[in-house]
Amino acid sequence: MADGAVTGAMSDVNTTVNSTANAMAYLQDEMKPDTDAMAPLNLGDLDLTTDEFILDEVDIHIQANLEDDLVKEALKTGVDLRQYSKHVEDELQRIEQASIKDYIKESQNIASLHNQITACDSILERMEGMLSGFQSDLSSISSEIQTLQQQSVSMNMRLKNRQAVRSHLSQLVDELVVPGAMIQIILESPVTEQEFLEQLHELNNKINFAKELSFRETLACSDIQDIVDRLKIKAVTKIREFILQKIYSFRKPMTNYQIPQNTLLKYRFFYQFLLANERTVAKEIRDEYVDTMSKIYYSYFKSYSGRLLKVQYEEVADKDDLMGVEDTAKKGFFSKPSLKSRNTIFTLGQRGTVLSPAELEGPILIPHTAQRGDCRYPYETLFRSQHYALLDNGCREFLFLSDFFMVAGNSALDLFNSVMGKTLSLFLKSMSTYVSDCYDSIAVFLCIHIILRFRAITNKRTIPALDKYWEAVLELLWPRFELILEMNIQSIRNTDPQKLGVLDTRPHYVTRRYAEFSSAIVSINQTFTSERTHTLLGQLQVEVENFVLKMAAEFPSRRDQLIFLINNYDMMLNVLMERAADDSKEVEGFQQLLQARSQEFIEEILSSPFGGMIAFVKESEALTEKGQLDRLKNDEARITQLVRGFSSTWKQSVEALSQDVMRSFTNFKNGTGIIQGALTQLIQYYHGFHKVLSQPTFRSLAVRSELINLHHLMVEVKKHKPNF
Repeated sequence: MADGAVTGAMSDVNTTVNSTANAMAYLQDEMKPDTDAMAPLNLGDLDLTTDEFILDEVDIHIQANLEDDLVKEALKTGVDLRQYSKHVEDELQRIEQASIKDYIKESQNIASLHNQITACDSILERMEGMLSGFQSDLSSISSEIQTLQQQSVSMNMRLKNRQAVRSHLSQLVDELVVPGAMIQIILESPVTEQEFLEQLHELNNKINFAKELSFRETLACSDIQDIVDRLKIKAVTKIREFILQKIYSFRKPMTNYQIPQNTLLKYRFFYQFLLANERTVAKEIRDEYVDTMSKIYYSYFKSYSGRLLKVQYEEVADKDDLMGVEDTAKKGFFSKPSLKSRNTIFTLGQRGTVLSPAELEGPILIPHTAQRGDCRYPYETLFRSQHYALLDNGCREFLFLSDFFMVAGNSALDLFNSVMGKTLSLFLKSMSTYVSDCYDSIAVFLCIHIILRFRAITNKRTIPALDKYWEAVLELLWPRFELILEMNIQSIRNTDPQKLGVLDTRPHYVTRRYAEFSSAIVSINQTFTSERTHTLLGQLQVEVENFVLKMAAEFPSRRDQLIFLINNYDMMLNVLMERAADDSKEVEGFQQLLQARSQEFIEEILSSPFGGMIAFVKESEALTEKGQLDRLKNDEARITQLVRGFSSTWKQSVEALSQDVMRSFTNFKNGTGIIQGALTQLIQYYHGFHKVLSQPTFRSLAVRSELINLHHLMVEVKKHKPNF
């Protein structure tokens, strides 16, 4: 109703306002003066009789009025201003009278307009009252809304508080209540059932919750404490029996203990439950496991190691099997017979395959199978099999202990040592016994590198359990290897050439032993380089070089000495290059020695058939450098003899030289290289002979025409080049 009244009032106001506006517009149009008629009044506005009038301002007004168009027109036509002013006043009176008549004529409209304005005022007054009422109503509604909002916030807060309390209370009640299903499963179900494991988790949560409530002194805790304790005792009893039964099953002969270990890992929560709720039982189980597995590992590896030794080679090196010992050395009456071939001690052969990835991580040896097949193995193969079994079992055991007994860091290492300590001590004792009486340096060095590779494998698997054992083994092996190597070095140093049998220019067996041994050590040492090894090999090489020189000095002629040196250097170099890298120190050293002695031998074999020409060329070149070649001007007879002698005998000399070289050197390839070097050197000397005779001092000699053409000589020499 109020909205309808307001709308009607507004409509009346709009109508009245529109009528009033129309009337006012009409009056304004009627009352507008005629500007054209009133324009001359500007002159009448000037009061010239006023005393305060300023003449300057008069001038300004006059000047301004003179600019007016009407004034200009009046002055131009000569109009009388008084007459014109009177005319204007009459016109104004007439307009005034007409305006009054118009006002009188419109008096009714003006009265009506007044009434309408009065009506509008009353309507607006009523509207103002209505709006004031609306405003008061709205203010009261706003206060009511604020009140409702405050009530809503308060109710929402109470709701949240009640929900929070309800959730805590429901959780508390759920944790406090022990379901009948849990009681039944814990008491009656086997521990291997999945439902038992699930209910054990729930029971563990309730025990922890009960402990937490007891710290807060919650009264409700006492209601369930008794039943929870009984269930805990029952669960601990069943778990203890189950785990101990699995541990006792390890003790049965021929048992694969990895199977019960995997079963225990499946139920690793059992030990966690015991550790959290019954530490005495947890310690009992841990001690029982440590004691059982320690005995099992000790028994297994002791038996396995003993059986492995039965398939070892019967012939082993002793203290007399050294590099510098004569092959035919006689021993005492009560000494054991020596190896069939002492060279096998220093030869790697197929023994190095034990370090190949396929062999290194291959299946372990089975002693009874090897015995049945009458197979024998070197010590390093047995060592690899024994320690790979240790590595495999040790890594698996460490992971099991860390996982099942929930230990890490030093605690895990201590627990591992408790299980494997006796076994590792057994291994170290066995190694110490073997090493103290071992003289097979290659076997010891292979064992060192087996340990280095096994250590890398455990590092890759992030298993630190065996690190200290690896270090202990290396501390046993390295000193022994160095001792054996020093014994061999000393044996070569003390070698007496007079006691090594008949002299022969062929490679000596001592140098062959060195070559085989050095190439074996260098090839093994390439993967895990050791400076200690390089140092010892350097000392050994120096002694061998001295030995070769000492043996060469036993030959009466320099030619035989050089043949002996070249044969030995060549043999050692070839053996080294088969296994060692081309840029190794040993290879580079013997290459330089071989090259120097080969060049000296070439000079030696050329000196016999062509010594006169070579001496003449060298003498001439020396005198040419000094500018004294004329001193040989009178040696025409000598030169003639040299030219004719070379032309008549060079073919036979070259043929004899080739045959002599091939008979002297055991390596045909090396002999071929020396022959080629000798022929090349011969051509160079003959080219020098040509060059000397072409000097002005000898150009007049008639014998120059008997010189062999150098190109023809080269072609003929190539025919004598041996092919093998």
